Amino acid sequence: MLTALKPFIPSGADFARSKSFFLDLGFHVDWEAHGLAQLTLGGVTFLLQDYHNQELQENLMMFVKVDDLEAWWSQLQSSGVLAKYEGVRAKPPTLFPWGQREIHLVDPAGVCWHFA
Repeated sequence: MLTALKPFIPSGADFARSKSFFLDLGFHVDWEAHGLAQLTLGGVTFLLQDYHNQELQENLMMFVKVDDLEAWWSQLQSSGVLAKYEGVRAKPPTLFPWGQREIHLVDPAGVCWHFA
């Protein structure tokens, strides 16, 4: 039986900048070693990898379920990441044709995070 999934997410060209972005969002570092950091927020954990491949990053998407989409949108806005990090952008809560409301957040590496 499967019990966890921890994807390796590329940091893009600047590992420290990417890590700071996620810390500003509210994640914390569980451990870090040699260009790899485990980041956690609530029940979500992933491995931020010091790796840069623009094509991969711009085609990678992550889906994250949240308890309250409006509260997450407020947290995202108040975190300051949209103004602080060049290239970071977000689409506010939107109802998509597949019947789900989502926030789309593009991180500093270009990875698109779908929060629903």
